[in-house]
Amino acid sequence: QVLLVESGGTLVQAGGSLRISCSASGYKFNNYAVGWFRQAPGKEREFVAAINWSGHATYYTDSVQGRFTISRDNAKSTVDLTMNNLKPEDTGIYYCAATRTGMSATDIVQAPPVNLNWGRGTQVTVSS
Repeated sequence: QVLLVESGGTLVQAGGSLRISCSASGYKFNNYAVGWFRQAPGKEREFVAAINWSGHATYYTDSVQGRFTISRDNAKSTVDLTMNNLKPEDTGIYYCAATRTGMSATDIVQAPPVNLNWGRGTQVTVSS
């Protein structure tokens, strides 16, 4: 059974930094792409960042490009999202998602949500 568990979400001031993590188990982690999505209150879930199976290719939504960095450690089956210069609009529940068949970062963006494995999320709140 695939299990994705997010951690590290907390309250942080605008301009600050935070790293959240996702720990995976129950499948061959290093064969698949992984990504982060977020959902702000009253809004739909949106894509944030993705990383391919090897960790050598990444993809970001425009609003976080240059501020967020996604990375993975295949030996530990973990993926991190390091967030710098946080803004109040970054507030939301951050979800980890993994492909079931794709290896590239863009597979995370293109796959229908039902075709991804999801964690339960971790809350990130950025105060102004």
